[in-house]
Amino acid sequence: MEIGSVLVTGACGFIGWRTAVELSARGYQVTGVDNMNDYYDVRLKEYRLRDLEGLPGFTFHRLDIEEREALGRLFEKGRFDAVINLAARAGVRYSLEDPYVYMSTNAMGTLNLLEAGRKNGLKKFVLASTSSLYAGQKMPFVEDLPVNTPISPYAATKKAAEAMSYTYHYLYSLDVTVLRYFTVYGPAGRPDMSPFRFIKWTDEEKPLRIFGDGSQSRDFTYVDDIARGTVAAMEAGTGYEIINLGNNTPMKLSYMIELIEKYLGKKSTREFSPFHKADMQATWAGIEKAEKLLGWKPVTSLEDGMEKTVRWHMENRSWLSSIKV
Repeated sequence: MEIGSVLVTGACGFIGWRTAVELSARGYQVTGVDNMNDYYDVRLKEYRLRDLEGLPGFTFHRLDIEEREALGRLFEKGRFDAVINLAARAGVRYSLEDPYVYMSTNAMGTLNLLEAGRKNGLKKFVLASTSSLYAGQKMPFVEDLPVNTPISPYAATKKAAEAMSYTYHYLYSLDVTVLRYFTVYGPAGRPDMSPFRFIKWTDEEKPLRIFGDGSQSRDFTYVDDIARGTVAAMEAGTGYEIINLGNNTPMKLSYMIELIEKYLGKKSTREFSPFHKADMQATWAGIEKAEKLLGWKPVTSLEDGMEKTVRWHMENRSWLSSIKV
């Protein structure tokens, strides 16, 4: 399919930012929207937005995907060929505190985008979903596993968004690719995620607060690999497909901490808390489908990715010191 104009929602979020950069580098006209909410310190989003504003072919609108009428007007004006929906309320633990905002953004916001797209000739819809849906399944996680028992409101609302996206594919022949991401990290990442927090705490010689004993493993995936895969999914005509994007190499949390200590040249102290019921002990992406359908596989090792992430922190520590985690 021919795609020229792309709407990226959540463009000032971590993955949205790098995806918009990748799209611009490939010559697409990119419209970014973000509501710039304060779920975490907005200075990180402003940092990413400043980077985006210098890109050729990029325009930005401060807009919430829950605002159905404003979204409709944007679609009528923009006539987008593709939407990459990266606007979401993220994080498992906070979804237990305020499940309503997760449902309104992740489920209803997705519906608003699908309906606006239907009315305005949208060709392609890419939905960012989550590996959290695989809780309780046998690893490596593959896309045809049943994911009917999400264990957090966050995962449940992502499942709802997946289901609604399939409905629009079935009813209106919209080409849809659902991407289930696995533990994305990198420079200017989310401060509620362990890589950002552990780098900051180690650098500031504060104890690391760890749920569990550090033996849990994650399929840490570098953000630029995720951005490449996301754009590849937009460019592919898949009909309706669910595709994992992960590093296919699970690593223990304790090993990630060792890398942080190595690249900072500092030792950390650790405080352990009971493992959280809504968390997963391990994640591991089966990525054969991504390789086959998208020609995608990750190229950044955890060692290289963490070195880049720590270097970014050191270069920006003057203002990161006041970011709350």
